[in-house]
Amino acid sequence: MNDSSKVQKFAFAAPDVAAEIGRWLSYLGHERRMSPKTLDAYARDIAQFLTFLAEHLGGAPSLKQLAKLSPQDVRAFMAARRADDISARSLMRGLAGARSFARFLERNGKGKVAALSAVRAPKVPRTLPKPLTVPSAKRIADTDLRAGEDREPWIFARDAAVLGLLYGSGLRIAEALSLKREDVPASGMGDVITVTGKGNKARMVPVLPQVSKLIAEYLALCPYNPGPGGPLFVGAKGGPLSPRIIQLTMERLRGALGLPDSATPHALRHSFATHLLARGGDLRSIQELLGHASLSTTQIYTAVDTDRLLDAYKSAHPRA
Repeated sequence: MNDSSKVQKFAFAAPDVAAEIGRWLSYLGHERRMSPKTLDAYARDIAQFLTFLAEHLGGAPSLKQLAKLSPQDVRAFMAARRADDISARSLMRGLAGARSFARFLERNGKGKVAALSAVRAPKVPRTLPKPLTVPSAKRIADTDLRAGEDREPWIFARDAAVLGLLYGSGLRIAEALSLKREDVPASGMGDVITVTGKGNKARMVPVLPQVSKLIAEYLALCPYNPGPGGPLFVGAKGGPLSPRIIQLTMERLRGALGLPDSATPHALRHSFATHLLARGGDLRSIQELLGHASLSTTQIYTAVDTDRLLDAYKSAHPRA
């Protein structure tokens, strides 16, 4: 997206604000190395904030007007978003985008939007990850569970390899599907791969022998060969595999294994972390394996494990 299109996109802001938005998004993309999806989310957040202000103030806000905003103006924005039935989590994210832009303006000497930092973000109830049980997670790559489906054997092998990676290495689905063939060593030739996670940050993760075997079986059956630089996992027509295909696969497996709706591809990553913690894995190592920037993000799994222990106690203790 060039600078002129950015300015045009934010036509409801004064020219000086629209120009700074273009610079801010460029900074997030090039220096902070945020993904295109994250940039789109930030752009939507600031667009919603400025669209409200344009109506609230009676015209497209300028940098001077942003600096003069009061906490009441920000609260009016929050009230308008709540009236649109926006969740607290979405509202909190929207405010985070507006605050990020405000910090960028202040760092670059373009004024301070003090009102944004003077208003508390809405409280979001913490939801704990919902991991699968160990037996269910182990069976998730069992192709026999899909024996009744009319699909080619290589499709079953592919899906098993993807799901095996999500649980065996704790990958996000986007990380698994972004792998190139050259990224994964042949079976028996290595047990580590390098993946690119959020913020384009690379990390090394282990690959279990069972998962390496699943990948080797898939590659042996796959009718397409896009070359070393091509995608590891391909769709039915040979192009990059869509995450939606794996989500649909998990939906089918939920029925076969009697799992709840919370058993999604991302739940396999939660299962990876929770099961490691339950077997004595330390948080710092799990943080590195998951690619979390902050240890506090990983610490949520301690609460999950405690809840599981309490559930086991209540169901097993005769006086519970």
